[in-house]
Amino acid sequence: MSTTTSDMVTLLLGVGGILLFASSVGYILQRKLSPDGSNGAIENLNARIKAWWAMVFLIAVAFIAGRVGVLLLFAFCSFAALREFITLINTRRADHWAIAAAFFLALPINYYLLWAEEYGIYAIFIPVYAFLLMPIIAVLRGDTQNFLLRISEVQWALMICVFCASHVPALLTLQIPGYEGRNVLLIAFLVIVVQSSDVLQYVWGKLFGRTKIAPKLSPSKTVEGFAGGVASATLLGASLWWITPFTPLQAGLMSFIITMMGFFGGLVMSAIKRDRGVKDWGHLIEGHGGLIDRLDSVVFSAPIFFHLTRYWWSLT
Repeated sequence: MSTTTSDMVTLLLGVGGILLFASSVGYILQRKLSPDGSNGAIENLNARIKAWWAMVFLIAVAFIAGRVGVLLLFAFCSFAALREFITLINTRRADHWAIAAAFFLALPINYYLLWAEEYGIYAIFIPVYAFLLMPIIAVLRGDTQNFLLRISEVQWALMICVFCASHVPALLTLQIPGYEGRNVLLIAFLVIVVQSSDVLQYVWGKLFGRTKIAPKLSPSKTVEGFAGGVASATLLGASLWWITPFTPLQAGLMSFIITMMGFFGGLVMSAIKRDRGVKDWGHLIEGHGGLIDRLDSVVFSAPIFFHLTRYWWSLT
């Protein structure tokens, strides 16, 4: 068994053990406090745990399938997230061709460039070429009502759901001396640290939360939850240094940066939901809302993590 496979098995066993423990706690709480399903908090907790089992299983299958499996998984995630985003923005009939181009032109080309490892064109394809193409396609329909608002929302959807999200599988393209063949572990590190930060902020907030940090954006977020969650996830990331090319100190610093980006990403996406007057982006994942509700932290942290990792090794 290779070192990468051994490390991945160890990680999956660890995550599986945590989920098994959480499932046991959820079962006991339900039997004792909510046998008839009347306790909303416990029912929501168990729904979230079931959703995590499903998500971990899908990610594990993608990792086992290798590079192509990871790319296909995140291409699907981008497609589903883009669909959720588009349903909440202002669109008119004149925008249909631009939206179709986003789904069936920009998205597949973006992931093809990753598969071909064409980083140079990948890095500018959506921020430059797709951003210029979208308004050109839309303006040909001749509808100028709220044109700037409409097209910028489509561009923002592409940026978040496709470009930023695709920086997770883009980690597979990095060339890090002495780390060859292990890049999939960088994806595991990013997802585990950022998602753990979300969970731990929720737990710390429920246990000790008193001071609302942004009541108009996300009433459940508290200063205590934020501080406890970020600190805990940073320590977790530092303890996972052995699956990265970093030292424990570097892994901790990286973890702090990406958890901070994840937190602020969650606030930004919450602001968009509040503006649209909805609680969740969708209902794809029971107990978690839509796919964007689970990816909001990751999509903001992934590009930062990718470029910090890429340029750190090019400068050392």
